[in-house]
Amino acid sequence: MVTLSPTTRSTLGRKRDRAAVDRSDLHAVLDDGLVAHLGFVRDGAPVVLPTAYGRDGDTLYLHGSSGARYLTGDTLPCCVTVTHLDGIVHARALMHFSMNYRSAVVHGDARRVTGDDERLHALRVVVEHLTPGAWDHARRPDRRELAATAVFALDLAEASVKSRSGPPSDDEADVAAGLAWAGVVPLRTVAGPPETAPDLRGRRPVPDHVRDRRHTGG
Repeated sequence: MVTLSPTTRSTLGRKRDRAAVDRSDLHAVLDDGLVAHLGFVRDGAPVVLPTAYGRDGDTLYLHGSSGARYLTGDTLPCCVTVTHLDGIVHARALMHFSMNYRSAVVHGDARRVTGDDERLHALRVVVEHLTPGAWDHARRPDRRELAATAVFALDLAEASVKSRSGPPSDDEADVAAGLAWAGVVPLRTVAGPPETAPDLRGRRPVPDHVRDRRHTGG
């Protein structure tokens, strides 16, 4: 089990007791997520954009468009976050309301992936992360589509993980007074029934990898 090695940027400032220290915790948060938020500075102003991603070992691949103004260089100094909201925590006092969550923050200089072999590998990682089984089911990208796609690779060396779980943390006086309900409203992302495209030709059944995804709830 390899531990995270906090840097100045990745060391928690508040609630340090909520930090995870094992790299496996970082991998778990990333693997369970579907959307990452990519933050960077462009023309002197902060920009944060949602993007598709996938992890291969300690490399995070980020998907974008080659026509995007912010993806023009060979490197992109950035911060990437992935967050899961697991519940709303209702306390007896409003100042103790909270959220149960798991979050990962990664800092670094993402590099543009240029080699054809790694670009295809990176796209497979991204596709299989979002829709397992799709890479071998659908048509692969052609040269025109590859030219329109930008992929960046971000090393996971500089990262932090933070989480909260459990019931509210109320003051003893508010617990004794019992003037309000307290507890947790759980939240989760669940895959619904597949909706077949209206222009699908023939009587093609829903493939196993799509149907099975519904049952896993992710």
